[in-house]
Amino acid sequence: MIRKLRFRLVLASMLSLFFVLAVIMVGLNGMSYRRIVRDSDGILALLKENGGAFPPIGDDFEWPERGPRYRSPELPFEMRFFSVLLDDKGNVLDTDTERIAAVDADAAQAYARAVFESGRTAGYRGIYRYLRYGEDDGNIRIIFLDCGRQMEQFYSVLRRSILTAAGCLAAVFMLLVPLSARIVRPISQSYEKQKRFISDAGHEIRTPITIIDADTVVLEMDFGENEWLSDIRNQAARLSDLTNDLIFLSRMEEQQQVTMIDFPLSDVVAETAASFQAPARTQGKRLDADVEPDLSMNGNEKQIRQLVSILLDNAMKYSDDGGYIRLTLKRQGKTLRLTVENSAECVTKETLDNMFERFYRGDPSRNSATKGYGIGLSIAQAIVRAHRGRIAAESPDGRTMTVAATFPASQAERAVTAFL
Repeated sequence: MIRKLRFRLVLASMLSLFFVLAVIMVGLNGMSYRRIVRDSDGILALLKENGGAFPPIGDDFEWPERGPRYRSPELPFEMRFFSVLLDDKGNVLDTDTERIAAVDADAAQAYARAVFESGRTAGYRGIYRYLRYGEDDGNIRIIFLDCGRQMEQFYSVLRRSILTAAGCLAAVFMLLVPLSARIVRPISQSYEKQKRFISDAGHEIRTPITIIDADTVVLEMDFGENEWLSDIRNQAARLSDLTNDLIFLSRMEEQQQVTMIDFPLSDVVAETAASFQAPARTQGKRLDADVEPDLSMNGNEKQIRQLVSILLDNAMKYSDDGGYIRLTLKRQGKTLRLTVENSAECVTKETLDNMFERFYRGDPSRNSATKGYGIGLSIAQAIVRAHRGRIAAESPDGRTMTVAATFPASQAERAVTAFL
């Protein structure tokens, strides 16, 4: 539990930091990229207005409203661009590569044909931002602006920001791992004290329960049986069972080592299901068992028997009158799946969300009729986790309840000597 709490704390912190850094990086780099595109489109618009060339920029020149942010008389000499004039069928009429050295006429025409075939009016072709427009005579001019230097700077900043963010994440992770232990230490200490209290109190309670039970026997010998003594004995037995369950659950959570051996899982499940046939018939309910033969696993046979008994007992208690219980054991790929399904009068989402919590009773109106303390499924969950499995409950229609325990195939093939 504490290990999972630390894991969730570190995971939540890292995800929160990652989200914040991602928003900052996307925002800053996105604005930088939009600025490059806006400036490039402004220059292309200026070239478009002058037939693919820069106008003379003098004192009387007025920059267009959507022109480049960097407005300098040196701008025409700093920009590298070329243009290609095409007819409406894509045939090259003229090529202007005077203001660029990296592209010759053949390369310029290849760029223009690719843009013409794409049908797009603006975009990027490699490092060149282009603008396609129709001239008054019906021909098509495509202007390409060299944005290599700006894009190189953009990608350089992007790489540095990614490396910086990764470094921040790594540094925070290295700090969180030891700090998380200090953060959850009070919770861990409180949890350990709670488990020790349950275990110690359970052992202390056993003695007076034993004395009460012995005294009841003596009183029955002296005064004979009566309803009061019978009630005392029954309540003492219930209290003894509850104490034993709490001690068992506490030991499970203390991760004590147990012996796990190979055993015939199919036989264990079938035998346990058979023992519930008589109680099911007595209550007017139908119990069906579909157990795939010759399945085995490596685990604690006693605990697996207890798991099956808990699931069947829970299904018996909370199935509706005249209902059914269906137990299934199958191999599914690399897993072993144990499923107990039962009919029910009404299964709520609250029941599904809380049924594995200690002392939770899904049907309070039937508590007096169904013996138990709401701790059985908590023990079942602890047993499944101890065998490296998963357990879950679902109700697809609100009228049936299905509890499924799944064990990994590796658990059926190798010995495990310690709980998780």
